[in-house]
Amino acid sequence: MSTHLILSSVIFVALALILVGVFLLTRYLGPNKTEDKLKNTVYESGVTNPVGSTNIRFSVKFYLVAIGFLLFDVEIIFMFPWAVNILELGFAGIIKMFIFIGLLFAGLIYMYKKKALSWD
Repeated sequence: MSTHLILSSVIFVALALILVGVFLLTRYLGPNKTEDKLKNTVYESGVTNPVGSTNIRFSVKFYLVAIGFLLFDVEIIFMFPWAVNILELGFAGIIKMFIFIGLLFAGLIYMYKKKALSWD
């Protein structure tokens, strides 16, 4: 057997034993659960008795705003390295970035036409 295989096996077993040991220590050394009814009640922003059901449906506009945020957040991630290396990329890099920005602008227009950016 290879020494690397033996070493990795020993490390794997040691980590597994340490993990089991940590779980056992927290079980026996940690605080015990108490059957306090006041502690287990719902508390939400000062309201002790929540009103309504927790199974409410959200409007699709919330999801469109979230997707739009991710879309334009990822845009910045791709544009920063381009801006740093603009001289090395040359004219072809500029054309590719304008195509990329155009596609993102088309997504913004789509969101505007679906009225995802306007709130009722």
